[in-house]
Formats: sequence, structure tokens, C-alpha cells
Amino acid sequence: MEPILEIKNISKKFKIDHEKNPYLSLREAISNFFVNFNTSHEDYWALRDVSFDVFPGETIGIIGKNGAGKSTLLKILSRITPPTKGKIIARGRIASLLEVGTGFHPELSGRENIFLNGSILGMKRKEIQNRFDEIVDFSGVEKFIDTPLKRYSSGMQLRLAFSVAAFLEPEILIIDEVLSVGDAEFQKKCMGKMEEVSVNEGRTVIFVSHNMGAVKKLCTKGILLKDGVLAEKGEMGEVAQKYLSAFEDPQNETDFNLSKFKNTLAFPTSIKVEDKNGNLLKTIPVGAQWQIRINFTIKEFTPHFLIGLGFKSMEDVQFRTIWTNAQDMTPGDYEVVLKENKVHYGVGKYKINLGFSSRLQNICYAEDCFNIEFEDIGQDTIALRADAGFILNQMESLITKK
Repeated sequence: MEPILEIKNISKKFKIDHEKNPYLSLREAISNFFVNFNTSHEDYWALRDVSFDVFPGETIGIIGKNGAGKSTLLKILSRITPPTKGKIIARGRIASLLEVGTGFHPELSGRENIFLNGSILGMKRKEIQNRFDEIVDFSGVEKFIDTPLKRYSSGMQLRLAFSVAAFLEPEILIIDEVLSVGDAEFQKKCMGKMEEVSVNEGRTVIFVSHNMGAVKKLCTKGILLKDGVLAEKGEMGEVAQKYLSAFEDPQNETDFNLSKFKNTLAFPTSIKVEDKNGNLLKTIPVGAQWQIRINFTIKEFTPHFLIGLGFKSMEDVQFRTIWTNAQDMTPGDYEVVLKENKVHYGVGKYKINLGFSSRLQNICYAEDCFNIEFEDIGQDTIALRADAGFILNQMESLITKK
């Protein structure tokens, strides 16, 4: 069988500008406008020699960390930006949904945008007319179909954009993380439609998402990108496990790269996961008391200072956020201990995000900075799991100055 898409040694280079003196007087700024001696350039390769084939009817999941090159690859496949090296051979019409409102005009009505976008996709007017009612019905914006798109919310624009892309029968459907903009009900409809498109109608779907549950449910084949390089390809389950394995070993103490936070008002220096007596833990028994000890530094007076922790499953499903009591903080080194006495987690591993903020701003944010693991000790407990819904609550905490 001949591939519907051939990706051959695709590479993409961007130039990054660095200003040596970012803060200039007005006279210096005007001078540098005509002769710019203060800017240096750096080549950044977002993709390097990426090659794979996609066959008709396949559903391909492209996964990887932020900055791995996923969105750049999709923009090249959608012909939004050309590759620096390599080539792509496409044997079918491509519809892409990369950003809310891509290919739409804000001054035109929803009705006019359906015909405009369909024409861009290469559809004839009669084809669009035949599917028009289905598109509008699925999108749920029929009441506003003759309203200019600029008056739509981002969610309404997404509904219309997905409906056009899915119902106008392109041979290849490319979807980025944009579906996360929609509400839960519409996301469920979209997943159902993508399954119908790939399984029942035999069309090809390329899907990018950080939601491993959705990717594994929808996709049969997987592509893992790491730092712009194709790190793994094969069955979706195996590729997802390869990706998740990077997060599997729990880290009981995390030393942060302080240079990353050197310009922030406050930054963490270490994290420890402990039992109620302060002993380091590798795994936490379900139902047992446990605590997180965070050491951090504050450079200057910070009003209404908060520390927040976000809990995610290994499939990146966010389900809980906790935070400390807000306090006005003076400069110095501090330690906070957050204790968990009542809430029980289900058996398994979880990823933690850490953020510092004040009344005026977000100070610093570290995604997936450490992991925790809960083990079964045979007790009957009520467990909080990633599918239990999103929970916001404070955690018992004590901040002390060192």
C-alpha cells in the first residue's frame, strides 16, 4: 500500500535574536534602529531529520514534552511554514486545526466562514452545501451562524472550526492540542467524531495532545519527538510507555537549576517527600500521613506570597491544586512543610507542578518538577484518583525562616 503521507528528512531552523543591551536610552534606541550593533543571532533547530510514513486510515499520535517540535511538525505538514530541509509528499487533501480560528476571517459570519474554509480545503461549493446542516448542528452555534466571527468566544470558534475540518471530508485530518479549549461535553463529541472518521470512514488522523489517555484511546500508531528528533515510533501503547517512563522514578529530593530562576523574586532550592516524622519516603502508603518539605529563597519583600502544587496523573490529567496560606514575606531563606492528613490517593504514580506567586504576579513555575508514588498496604480507604474531578483546596502548612 502506498503511504498517504511521506515525511522525508524534515528539518526546520529558526533564528533567535539576542540583544546585548536590552535597556537603552531613547538616543541609543534611535541609533540602533539604523545601525544595530547590539543584536546577535543564534540558530535553533526545532526539527532534525524527522522521517516516517503515514498510511491511509491510520490514526497517528505525536507526543513529546513542550518544545519537542510537535507543533512545528504539524505546521510543516499543513503547509503553513516550509521545512528548511527535506520534503513531504501528500496524496490527499489535508485539513488542519492548529489554533482557534485558523483559516477563518473575523469580519465574516459563521456561515460565510464555513464556505471560505471549505474552499481553502479544496471543496466545491456543492460539497459544502451538502454538509452545511451537519456542520452547523454539530458545532452547536446555529443561533449565531449569521453573526460575525469576531463576536464568537474562543470556544465557539473552536466548535465551528472543528466541525468544518471534520465534516468536509479531507483525506487527512491534523489536530493539535487546540481541543483543550473546548468544554468537556464538546471534547467528548470531538473524540467520538475522530473515532468515527478514522474507524468507520477510513480517513487518516494525526493527533497531538499531552493527554495520554485520549491519545492512547484514539491512536493506533505513535511518534515520540525529543528535542526535535524522532526518538521512537511504533504501536501507540509502546511509544506512550517510552515517553512516560521518563517520569516514572519518584524523586524524593529535587535540586533545582538556580540559573533558571535567577531573575525571579523567589525560587525553590530543594524538595523532599517525607512521612509524618520527617523521614524520606520512596513510596507513600495509601491512607498514611505524609508531607512535602520545600526550601526556598526570597530576594525582596513580597506581599501575599503563595506556594501552589498541582497534581497530575502520569497521563497528564490534572485533578488537584493545593496551596499555602498567603503571607507577606521579607527577604531570606525559608522552609515550608505541607502536611497531608485526610485526603487519600489511589495507588500509582503522580506528577507535581510547583508555582510561587504573589498578589501582583506569578513569580516562578516548575512543571513536572517531581513525582510521588502511593502503594497499597491492604487498607480499605477512600481514594482520590485522577478521574474523580478537579479539586481546589488548601493544605495544612507551616512556613519558617531559617
